[in-house]
Amino acid sequence: MDRLAIDQYGLSGHELMERAGKAAFVLLTERWPSARRLKVLCGTGNNGGDGWVIARLALQAGWRVEALLLGEPEKIRGDAALAHQAFIELGGSFVSTLPGTGAAGWNADVLVDALCGTGVSESLRPAHIEWVNAMNSSGLPILAVDAPSGLNIDTGNPHPVAVRATVTLSFIAAKRGLYTGRAGEYVGLLHIDNLSLPDSILASQAPSGYLSDWGYLKSLLPTRGAAHHKGLSGHVLVIGGNTGYAGAAILAAQAALRSGAGLVSLATHRETAQAAVARQPEIMARPVATREELNDMLLAADCVVIGPGLGQDRWAQMCLSAVLERPLLSVFDADALNLLSRGGSASLASSRHVLTPHPGEAARLLGVSTRIVAEDRFLAMQRLAENWNAVCVLKGFGSLIGLPGEAVRVCPYGNPGMACGGMGDVLAGMLGALLAQGMPLPLATETAVAAHAVAGDHAARNGQQGMLPSDVINEIRGVLSRQPTPQ
Repeated sequence: MDRLAIDQYGLSGHELMERAGKAAFVLLTERWPSARRLKVLCGTGNNGGDGWVIARLALQAGWRVEALLLGEPEKIRGDAALAHQAFIELGGSFVSTLPGTGAAGWNADVLVDALCGTGVSESLRPAHIEWVNAMNSSGLPILAVDAPSGLNIDTGNPHPVAVRATVTLSFIAAKRGLYTGRAGEYVGLLHIDNLSLPDSILASQAPSGYLSDWGYLKSLLPTRGAAHHKGLSGHVLVIGGNTGYAGAAILAAQAALRSGAGLVSLATHRETAQAAVARQPEIMARPVATREELNDMLLAADCVVIGPGLGQDRWAQMCLSAVLERPLLSVFDADALNLLSRGGSASLASSRHVLTPHPGEAARLLGVSTRIVAEDRFLAMQRLAENWNAVCVLKGFGSLIGLPGEAVRVCPYGNPGMACGGMGDVLAGMLGALLAQGMPLPLATETAVAAHAVAGDHAARNGQQGMLPSDVINEIRGVLSRQPTPQ
């Protein structure tokens, strides 16, 4: 898109660099209004060119500015050389050595990272690693220009280190690696500036993914008329809660209830059934020991959620086999996924299934290591959807939602407080409820993932430390509500 702007619209590379630098300096002044001392760390490429523009603008505004150059000045070429020269002509100076350790050694209020930007596709050289580590240990706020140096913008992983930015300003379009993988450790608060490019340029390239928009998804939630009754909101059957794992199945059933399902049944062991009714009397919990007993419950269900607390014993295998024999909308989670991974992709012949693995479960489904999944979550998602012929959710920071042959959806909501056992069970129950209410399978999946994360963000208002899945369940009703609150 940068090249199209130059070749087809007559915008010079220098003009785009000026726009980028101005956008960054405006953000600097808004984010740190009292800052007056700036250090700008520049590479010899175009990302460094953006840095020279920022340094010049700060100098013109009366700031105390020092630029640091990693590399030889004669290697600065093209538009970056023009920006560098303009900074020098204004009286700017630069050095090629890092200051001492700690904030006092840097003698700055804010650092600007303009070393590499989006140009990282392999491991950083030792000198770059030294500069990145120095920035990270400075204790100062950092504005990363276009992308934190060292971060792969396709995968969201460092190579092998990356700048831990306070704020990242990325240009022209959102880069997928800024939203998933380990990006949350490095990106900080993310801003996007399209540099005022024509809409035709922005629309000219097919995206590799889409960011979920909760406001839009919420507008598509099922509504209830005055004569609505429970039969119109679907019947969810949760299967799980093996001995010692009652809580997972109960959480899934509670989440399904709070997400609007008209009826929620739980097929489980006797002890779990008793605990479920005591915890939530609206759950219609029944002990199931035989395939016939389970088949009776399957006949009454509109959607099945299987896996929370399921275990992997003979009872669990019986339950999974019974579900696979029926063309029901089915959500496979937790141990259901582990059992599926033993049987191969031929186990799923229907397009009415959703798989919701975390990275470890995804690795088992793909027959690879968890490290391989983490190296490229987008590729892992693509393979999951294609191999299993199903809508898939790859959970984690920046959860991904994918289906065969379509661009991935990325969830930009959620927080570290949700890193707690049982959160996935809540998501599975929410998804089952939306499917039972008639939402199309891909839309229901994206909506459930976003709503689950937004509910987590609401719960985190009271603090992330110690946040529990039940806290998220308590937020679901308000997050999904489309009715105005009575005055």
